Amino acid sequence: MDTAELKRVIEGLVFVSEGPIKAERIAAALEEEKRKVNQALAELEGEYLRAGRGFVLVRTAEGYQFRTRPEDAEWLRRLNKSRPFKFSRAALETLSIIAYRQPITRAEIEYLRGVDSGGVVKTLLDKHLIRILGKKDVPGRPLMYGTTREFLELFGLHDLAGLPTLKEFSELDLEAADEIAGDAD
Repeated sequence: MDTAELKRVIEGLVFVSEGPIKAERIAAALEEEKRKVNQALAELEGEYLRAGRGFVLVRTAEGYQFRTRPEDAEWLRRLNKSRPFKFSRAALETLSIIAYRQPITRAEIEYLRGVDSGGVVKTLLDKHLIRILGKKDVPGRPLMYGTTREFLELFGLHDLAGLPTLKEFSELDLEAADEIAGDAD
């Protein structure tokens, strides 16, 4: 299959896929080398980005997916009359703890937060942002939690390595402080 045909078929596969589709799955479906598929996907990513169209091809949740451009979010919300997804402070804290410390039990989450987290954990489970990974091999056999593929999709992450490090958080704090100091001048 030549490169132009390969790209065209890959676009179709990504388009009809219900969620992010892995390069391995594309290669298997097309009976092509994974290297060739990865190269075509990288070229398509660049082409969509440069074209300035209303959507782009992005690598997320260990796969590829077409997504609308973030700068167009307000227009899309107006069409769907939807509000942006908002997290409560408790939900964001709990989700952060789970993302960085997984697998983790509810008791460990509550120890770190200092408050009961049962309701928040249930909400995150209902929204499919976290899942039960199993039971910890200690007395009482508490459930262990971890993030889901939907979590990666929502935050536009390819994998958990894409989460910011503590160093990046402190750099953000310094930048914010500089901006505040600059505004005061």
